[in-house]
Amino acid sequence: MPSTQVISQIYKRMPRLHAWTRMKSVLRHDWTLPEIRAIHDSPLLELVFRAASVHRQSHDPTEMQVCKLISIKTGACPEDCAYCAQSSRYSTGITPERLMERDEVVEIANRAKAAGVSRVCLGAAWREVKDNGQFDRVVEMVKSVTDLGLEVCCTLGMLNTAQAQRLEEAGLYAYNHNVDSSAEFYETIITTRGYGDRLATIENVRKTNVTVCSGGIIGLGESVTDRLQMLQTLAAVRPHPESVPINILSKVPGTPMAENQDVPVWDVIRMIATARILMPKSDVRLTAGRAKLNATEQALCFMAGANSIFSSETEFMLTKAVPSPSYDADAELLATLGLIPRAPFDNPNAPRAEALAQRNSAVPSTECAVGA
Repeated sequence: MPSTQVISQIYKRMPRLHAWTRMKSVLRHDWTLPEIRAIHDSPLLELVFRAASVHRQSHDPTEMQVCKLISIKTGACPEDCAYCAQSSRYSTGITPERLMERDEVVEIANRAKAAGVSRVCLGAAWREVKDNGQFDRVVEMVKSVTDLGLEVCCTLGMLNTAQAQRLEEAGLYAYNHNVDSSAEFYETIITTRGYGDRLATIENVRKTNVTVCSGGIIGLGESVTDRLQMLQTLAAVRPHPESVPINILSKVPGTPMAENQDVPVWDVIRMIATARILMPKSDVRLTAGRAKLNATEQALCFMAGANSIFSSETEFMLTKAVPSPSYDADAELLATLGLIPRAPFDNPNAPRAEALAQRNSAVPSTECAVGA
């Protein structure tokens, strides 16, 4: 039984905890590194409590967006990202494949929709978008999958403003372009593209109504300061990225990071909670590496503010090098936690949500299977 002294200490702390529940989250773009560090390093359970309180001010805590990645063009990427299974610089066992056909992509997207997925992300192992026939085909894919009544995200490498506008006209909902880490650490893991190039692509997307999806990876060998500088960079984007993926390194044999140390789950929870507090209206996505976490660890991540996951019928994300929980496993997890899949275009914090929902209102919806 707890002592009187322990009980006294608990009650002394309660007013401060309760104050967090009354504190309104404020959209800021001027977070200082000491401020971010103080949030990140606060006692873990209090940090989770604060993040959960902030989360509930802008998001429905009973909803989880379920997403699906499709590698529409796999392998043979000319870049040297030290973590990537698709780089042509490393021998990772990933066989290069040509750009998929539109009908095959639509078929996969249809199955994903039937499983409760509301966002499909189309990924191509390109350094940059080129104005050629392949880009024309990707534009047609975006139109076709959007017409299914699904949010479509693309990750195609660097792109210019005109290309971003073409994707917008095709109905693209989001563009993913991660900053990966801090500007300083970035230079140690990638030499074929600069940090400024990544920020320029985000800026080009911001010139359209396409929403921005940008986050990073932890476990690359970076310091905690590098992680927090990455969040500081993202929080400085105006407006904040509508989507902030937090990836856990999937160690791929053949890459320079194959023997990196595992990331403790507590580090993952701290990053998610800190991202949630800094960018209260953004979707915080628990992405690559989630397959390493058990149900309890995932639940703590959700409590800390993660409200989006990637699921898969093949049990991997873009390639077999990155495992992913299956549709069935995620259905069981969400049901256990009492969470329901969020419908497409049902995000009040995204500026295009209402317009795109109206655009797709004529498209018959498929009953969500995940969590049913």
